Amino acid sequence: MDSKNEHSEKNGTEGGNQSILEETLRRLHAKHVDCQEGEVATYIPELAKGNPKHFGVAVADVEGHLHELGDSQIPFTIQSISKPFLFGAALESHGRDEVLKKIGVEPSGEAFNSVELQQGGRPHNAMVNAGAITATSLVAGSDPKKKMARILEILSGAAGRDLKVDEATYRSESETGDRNRAIAYLLHNAKIVGCVEEALDLYFQQCSVLVTARDLAMMGATLANLGTNPVTGKEVLSFDSVRDVLSVMFTCGMYDFAGEWAFRVGVPAKSGVAGGILGVVNRQMGIGVYSPKLDPLGNSVRGIRFCTDLADEMGLHIFNFTNRGSGFVRAAFGVG
Repeated sequence: MDSKNEHSEKNGTEGGNQSILEETLRRLHAKHVDCQEGEVATYIPELAKGNPKHFGVAVADVEGHLHELGDSQIPFTIQSISKPFLFGAALESHGRDEVLKKIGVEPSGEAFNSVELQQGGRPHNAMVNAGAITATSLVAGSDPKKKMARILEILSGAAGRDLKVDEATYRSESETGDRNRAIAYLLHNAKIVGCVEEALDLYFQQCSVLVTARDLAMMGATLANLGTNPVTGKEVLSFDSVRDVLSVMFTCGMYDFAGEWAFRVGVPAKSGVAGGILGVVNRQMGIGVYSPKLDPLGNSVRGIRFCTDLADEMGLHIFNFTNRGSGFVRAAFGVG
Protein backbone atom coordinates (compact mmCIF):
# COMPACT_ATOMS: atom_id res chain seq x y z
CA MET A 1 0.00 0.00 0.00
CA ASP A 2 1.59 3.26 -1.03
CA SER A 3 1.41 6.49 0.89
CA LYS A 4 -1.21 7.95 -1.46
CA ASN A 5 -3.95 5.66 -0.19
CA GLU A 6 -7.03 7.65 0.75
CA HIS A 7 -10.47 6.34 1.60
CA SER A 8 -13.68 7.28 3.36
CA GLU A 9 -16.82 5.30 4.13
CA LYS A 10 -20.45 6.15 4.84
CA ASN A 11 -20.13 9.68 3.48
CA GLY A 12 -23.75 10.71 3.33
CA THR A 13 -25.80 13.39 4.96
CA GLU A 14 -22.96 15.15 6.72
CA GLY A 15 -20.97 16.02 3.62
CA GLY A 16 -19.84 19.46 4.77
CA ASN A 17 -18.37 18.28 8.05
CA GLN A 18 -16.89 15.24 6.31
CA SER A 19 -15.13 17.47 3.77
CA ILE A 20 -13.67 19.65 6.52
CA LEU A 21 -12.35 16.56 8.30
CA GLU A 22 -10.86 15.13 5.11
CA GLU A 23 -9.12 18.41 4.32
CA THR A 24 -7.75 18.60 7.86
CA LEU A 25 -6.39 15.05 7.68
CA ARG A 26 -4.75 15.73 4.31
CA ARG A 27 -3.13 18.94 5.52
CA LEU A 28 -1.81 17.51 8.78
CA HIS A 29 -0.57 14.34 7.10
CA ALA A 30 1.31 16.48 4.56
CA LYS A 31 2.68 18.69 7.36
CA HIS A 32 4.31 15.79 9.19
CA VAL A 33 5.05 13.21 6.49
CA ASP A 34 8.60 14.51 5.94
CA CYS A 35 9.53 14.45 9.63
CA GLN A 36 12.66 12.32 10.01
CA GLU A 37 13.03 12.41 13.79
CA GLY A 38 13.02 9.28 15.91
CA GLU A 39 14.22 5.70 15.57
CA VAL A 40 12.48 2.43 14.77
CA ALA A 41 12.41 0.09 17.79
CA THR A 42 15.08 -2.63 17.65
CA TYR A 43 14.98 -4.33 21.05
CA ILE A 44 12.51 -6.80 19.57
CA PRO A 45 14.26 -7.88 16.35
CA GLU A 46 11.08 -8.13 14.24
CA LEU A 47 10.18 -4.52 15.04
CA ALA A 48 13.44 -3.37 13.47
CA LYS A 49 11.96 -4.35 10.09
CA GLY A 50 9.40 -1.54 10.28
CA ASN A 51 9.62 0.88 7.34
CA PRO A 52 10.53 4.32 8.75
CA LYS A 53 8.77 6.00 5.82
CA HIS A 54 5.36 4.59 6.65
CA PHE A 55 2.82 7.09 7.96
CA GLY A 56 -0.89 6.34 8.02
CA VAL A 57 -3.78 8.07 9.78
CA ALA A 58 -7.44 7.20 10.20
CA VAL A 59 -10.48 8.57 12.01
CA ALA A 60 -13.75 6.72 12.65
CA ASP A 61 -16.77 8.27 14.32
CA VAL A 62 -19.48 6.63 16.43
CA GLU A 63 -21.81 6.56 13.42
CA GLY A 64 -19.35 4.37 11.52
CA HIS A 65 -17.97 7.01 9.14
CA LEU A 66 -14.33 6.24 8.40
CA HIS A 67 -11.65 8.45 6.85
CA GLU A 68 -8.09 7.31 6.23
CA LEU A 69 -5.01 8.65 4.54
CA GLY A 70 -1.49 7.50 3.73
CA ASP A 71 -0.27 4.09 4.89
CA SER A 72 -3.44 3.42 6.87
CA GLN A 73 -3.78 -0.20 5.75
CA ILE A 74 -0.18 -1.29 6.33
CA PRO A 75 -0.21 -4.08 8.96
CA PHE A 76 1.93 -3.80 12.09
CA THR A 77 1.79 -5.42 15.49
CA ILE A 78 -0.47 -3.94 18.13
CA GLN A 79 2.06 -4.20 20.99
CA SER A 80 0.98 -2.19 24.06
CA ILE A 81 -2.19 -0.92 22.38
CA SER A 82 -3.67 -4.30 23.34
CA LYS A 83 -3.36 -3.37 27.03
CA PRO A 84 -6.57 -1.33 27.40
CA PHE A 85 -8.60 -4.14 25.87
CA LEU A 86 -6.98 -6.76 28.08
CA PHE A 87 -7.75 -4.61 31.11
CA GLY A 88 -11.32 -4.48 29.86
CA ALA A 89 -11.36 -8.26 29.42
CA ALA A 90 -10.16 -8.73 33.02
CA LEU A 91 -12.86 -6.35 34.27
CA GLU A 92 -15.50 -8.24 32.30
CA SER A 93 -14.31 -11.56 33.72
CA HIS A 94 -13.93 -10.63 37.39
CA GLY A 95 -15.44 -7.21 38.06
CA ARG A 96 -13.76 -4.00 39.19
CA ASP A 97 -13.27 -4.87 42.87
CA GLU A 98 -11.50 -8.17 42.19
CA VAL A 99 -9.31 -6.73 39.44
CA LEU A 100 -8.24 -3.79 41.61
CA LYS A 101 -6.98 -6.22 44.22
CA LYS A 102 -4.30 -7.20 41.70
CA ILE A 103 -3.84 -4.11 39.48
CA GLY A 104 -3.61 -0.48 40.58
CA VAL A 105 -4.70 2.62 38.71
CA GLU A 106 -1.88 5.05 39.53
CA PRO A 107 0.71 6.36 37.03
CA SER A 108 4.00 4.66 37.79
CA GLY A 109 6.45 7.44 36.98
CA GLU A 110 8.70 4.68 35.62
CA ALA A 111 9.37 3.15 32.20
CA PHE A 112 6.65 0.84 30.83
CA ASN A 113 8.91 -2.21 31.30
CA SER A 114 10.12 -1.30 34.77
CA VAL A 115 10.69 -4.23 37.11
CA GLU A 116 8.90 -2.46 39.94
CA LEU A 117 5.62 -3.00 41.80
CA GLN A 118 3.60 -1.06 44.34
CA GLN A 119 3.98 -1.85 48.00
CA GLY A 120 2.08 -5.08 48.48
CA GLY A 121 3.00 -6.42 45.04
CA ARG A 122 0.37 -4.89 42.76
CA PRO A 123 1.42 -3.42 39.41
CA HIS A 124 0.91 0.34 39.28
CA ASN A 125 -1.61 0.18 36.44
CA ALA A 126 -2.74 -1.94 33.49
CA MET A 127 -0.89 0.14 30.88
CA VAL A 128 2.60 -0.92 32.01
CA ASN A 129 3.93 -4.40 31.29
CA ALA A 130 3.48 -5.68 34.84
CA GLY A 131 -0.18 -4.67 34.83
CA ALA A 132 -0.78 -6.04 31.35
CA ILE A 133 0.76 -9.41 32.21
CA THR A 134 -1.51 -9.53 35.26
CA ALA A 135 -4.58 -8.56 33.22
CA THR A 136 -3.72 -11.27 30.69
CA SER A 137 -3.61 -13.86 33.49
CA LEU A 138 -7.15 -12.81 34.48
CA VAL A 139 -8.77 -13.37 31.08
CA ALA A 140 -11.56 -15.93 31.28
CA GLY A 141 -10.94 -19.38 29.84
CA SER A 142 -10.37 -22.93 31.05
CA ASP A 143 -7.07 -23.31 29.16
CA PRO A 144 -4.57 -21.10 27.29
CA LYS A 145 -6.14 -21.81 23.89
CA LYS A 146 -9.56 -20.61 25.07
CA LYS A 147 -8.04 -17.58 26.77
CA MET A 148 -6.27 -16.58 23.57
CA ALA A 149 -9.50 -17.09 21.64
CA ARG A 150 -11.18 -14.69 24.06
CA ILE A 151 -8.39 -12.13 23.61
CA LEU A 152 -8.72 -12.31 19.83
CA GLU A 153 -12.50 -12.11 20.13
CA ILE A 154 -12.27 -8.80 21.98
CA LEU A 155 -9.60 -7.26 19.76
CA SER A 156 -11.33 -8.45 16.58
CA GLY A 157 -14.72 -7.31 17.84
CA ALA A 158 -13.39 -3.82 18.46
CA ALA A 159 -11.70 -3.68 15.04
CA GLY A 160 -14.73 -5.08 13.25
CA ARG A 161 -12.78 -7.81 11.47
CA ASP A 162 -10.89 -11.00 12.33
CA LEU A 163 -7.38 -10.27 13.57
CA LYS A 164 -4.52 -12.74 13.84
CA VAL A 165 -1.16 -13.17 15.53
CA ASP A 166 2.00 -12.54 13.52
CA GLU A 167 3.97 -15.68 14.26
CA ALA A 168 7.39 -14.18 13.46
CA THR A 169 6.87 -11.33 15.94
CA TYR A 170 5.48 -13.73 18.54
CA ARG A 171 8.65 -15.84 18.32
CA SER A 172 10.81 -12.72 18.43
CA GLU A 173 8.94 -11.43 21.50
CA SER A 174 9.30 -14.76 23.28
CA GLU A 175 12.98 -15.20 22.46
CA THR A 176 13.93 -11.72 23.69
CA GLY A 177 11.43 -11.35 26.54
CA ASP A 178 13.66 -11.95 29.55
CA ARG A 179 12.79 -8.61 31.14
CA ASN A 180 9.11 -9.52 30.97
CA ARG A 181 9.97 -12.88 32.50
CA ALA A 182 11.62 -11.08 35.39
CA ILE A 183 8.48 -8.98 35.84
CA ALA A 184 6.25 -12.06 35.69
CA TYR A 185 8.26 -13.96 38.28
CA LEU A 186 8.16 -10.92 40.55
CA LEU A 187 4.37 -10.94 40.16
CA HIS A 188 4.32 -14.66 40.90
CA ASN A 189 6.38 -14.12 44.03
CA ALA A 190 3.82 -11.51 45.16
CA LYS A 191 1.01 -14.03 44.48
CA ILE A 192 -0.49 -11.76 41.82
CA VAL A 193 0.07 -14.12 38.88
CA GLY A 194 -0.23 -17.90 39.05
CA CYS A 195 1.28 -19.76 36.09
CA VAL A 196 4.11 -17.55 34.83
CA GLU A 197 4.79 -19.23 31.50
CA GLU A 198 1.10 -19.35 30.55
CA ALA A 199 0.60 -15.65 31.30
CA LEU A 200 3.78 -14.71 29.44
CA ASP A 201 2.96 -16.79 26.38
CA LEU A 202 -0.48 -15.19 26.12
CA TYR A 203 1.06 -11.75 26.65
CA PHE A 204 3.62 -12.28 23.88
CA GLN A 205 0.87 -13.48 21.54
CA GLN A 206 -1.47 -10.57 22.22
CA CYS A 207 1.31 -8.04 21.61
CA SER A 208 1.94 -9.72 18.25
CA VAL A 209 -1.58 -9.31 16.85
CA LEU A 210 -1.54 -7.55 13.48
CA VAL A 211 -3.56 -4.34 13.04
CA THR A 212 -3.62 -1.26 10.82
CA ALA A 213 -4.20 2.43 11.54
CA ARG A 214 -7.68 1.86 10.15
CA ASP A 215 -8.25 -0.90 12.72
CA LEU A 216 -7.04 1.34 15.53
CA ALA A 217 -9.47 4.08 14.51
CA MET A 218 -12.36 1.61 14.60
CA MET A 219 -11.18 0.16 17.90
CA GLY A 220 -11.09 3.69 19.29
CA ALA A 221 -14.57 4.36 17.90
CA THR A 222 -15.79 1.21 19.65
CA LEU A 223 -14.56 2.57 22.98
CA ALA A 224 -16.00 6.00 22.14
CA ASN A 225 -19.32 4.30 21.36
CA LEU A 226 -19.66 2.90 24.90
CA GLY A 227 -18.07 -0.43 23.95
CA THR A 228 -20.17 -1.26 20.88
CA ASN A 229 -18.59 -1.41 17.43
CA PRO A 230 -20.38 1.30 15.43
CA VAL A 231 -20.34 -0.67 12.17
CA THR A 232 -21.12 -4.24 13.28
CA GLY A 233 -23.32 -3.25 16.23
CA LYS A 234 -21.57 -5.86 18.38
CA GLU A 235 -21.00 -5.05 22.05
CA VAL A 236 -17.34 -5.74 22.82
CA LEU A 237 -17.10 -4.34 26.35
CA SER A 238 -19.75 -3.14 28.79
CA PHE A 239 -20.21 0.55 29.58
CA ASP A 240 -18.77 0.13 33.08
CA SER A 241 -15.64 -1.55 31.74
CA VAL A 242 -15.18 1.11 29.06
CA ARG A 243 -15.41 3.88 31.67
CA ASP A 244 -12.65 2.27 33.71
CA VAL A 245 -10.51 1.53 30.66
CA LEU A 246 -10.72 5.11 29.36
CA SER A 247 -9.90 6.51 32.81
CA VAL A 248 -6.66 4.56 33.01
CA MET A 249 -5.80 5.27 29.37
CA PHE A 250 -6.13 9.00 30.06
CA THR A 251 -3.79 8.97 33.06
CA CYS A 252 -1.36 6.18 32.12
CA GLY A 253 -1.65 5.30 28.43
CA MET A 254 1.27 7.17 26.86
CA TYR A 255 4.24 5.81 28.81
CA ASP A 256 6.19 8.57 30.57
CA PHE A 257 4.57 11.12 28.25
CA ALA A 258 1.10 10.54 29.79
CA GLY A 259 0.96 13.81 31.71
CA GLU A 260 2.21 15.89 28.79
CA TRP A 261 -0.26 14.13 26.47
CA ALA A 262 -3.19 14.78 28.85
CA PHE A 263 -2.13 18.43 29.04
CA ARG A 264 -1.58 19.04 25.32
CA VAL A 265 -3.88 16.54 23.54
CA GLY A 266 -6.39 15.74 26.25
CA VAL A 267 -7.96 12.48 25.06
CA PRO A 268 -7.57 8.92 26.37
CA ALA A 269 -4.92 7.17 24.28
CA LYS A 270 -2.53 4.25 24.11
CA SER A 271 0.69 3.92 22.16
CA GLY A 272 2.74 0.91 21.09
CA VAL A 273 6.41 0.48 20.23
CA ALA A 274 5.62 -0.71 16.70
CA GLY A 275 4.57 2.90 16.02
CA GLY A 276 0.83 2.87 16.58
CA ILE A 277 -1.29 5.31 18.57
CA LEU A 278 -4.97 4.83 19.39
CA GLY A 279 -6.97 7.83 20.63
CA VAL A 280 -10.54 8.04 21.91
CA VAL A 281 -12.74 11.12 21.87
CA ASN A 282 -15.55 10.01 24.17
CA ARG A 283 -18.96 9.62 22.49
CA GLN A 284 -17.47 11.07 19.29
CA MET A 285 -14.68 9.18 17.51
CA GLY A 286 -11.56 7.04 17.47
CA ILE A 287 -8.18 8.03 16.05
CA GLY A 288 -5.58 5.63 14.63
CA VAL A 289 -2.06 6.57 13.61
CA TYR A 290 0.87 4.46 12.42
CA SER A 291 4.45 5.70 12.02
CA PRO A 292 7.24 3.47 13.37
CA LYS A 293 9.91 6.06 14.20
CA LEU A 294 9.78 6.53 17.97
CA ASP A 295 10.93 9.16 20.44
CA PRO A 296 13.08 8.14 23.47
CA LEU A 297 9.93 7.36 25.49
CA GLY A 298 8.68 4.84 22.93
CA ASN A 299 5.96 6.93 21.25
CA SER A 300 5.58 7.58 17.53
CA VAL A 301 7.10 10.98 16.72
CA ARG A 302 4.81 11.70 13.76
CA GLY A 303 1.89 10.22 15.68
CA ILE A 304 2.35 12.57 18.63
CA ARG A 305 2.64 15.61 16.37
CA PHE A 306 -0.32 14.66 14.21
CA CYS A 307 -2.59 14.00 17.19
CA THR A 308 -1.52 17.20 18.94
CA ASP A 309 -2.37 19.29 15.88
CA LEU A 310 -5.63 17.41 15.22
CA ALA A 311 -6.82 17.90 18.80
CA ASP A 312 -5.85 21.57 18.72
CA GLU A 313 -7.54 22.33 15.40
CA MET A 314 -10.72 20.34 16.08
CA GLY A 315 -11.10 21.19 19.76
CA LEU A 316 -10.86 17.56 20.86
CA HIS A 317 -9.26 18.16 24.27
CA ILE A 318 -11.65 16.94 26.95
CA PHE A 319 -11.51 20.35 28.64
CA ASN A 320 -11.60 22.48 25.49
CA PHE A 321 -14.66 24.74 25.51
CA THR A 322 -15.45 23.76 21.91
CA ASN A 323 -15.70 20.06 22.85
CA ARG A 324 -19.35 19.80 23.82
CA GLY A 325 -19.00 16.19 24.92
CA SER A 326 -21.83 13.71 25.34
CA GLY A 327 -24.99 14.30 23.35
CA PHE A 328 -26.81 12.22 25.97
CA VAL A 329 -25.92 14.71 28.68
CA ARG A 330 -26.92 17.67 26.51
CA ALA A 331 -30.28 16.05 25.76
CA ALA A 332 -30.87 15.14 29.41
CA PHE A 333 -30.36 18.75 30.46
CA GLY A 334 -32.28 20.19 27.53
CA VAL A 335 -29.20 21.84 26.00
CA GLY A 336 -29.26 22.26 22.20
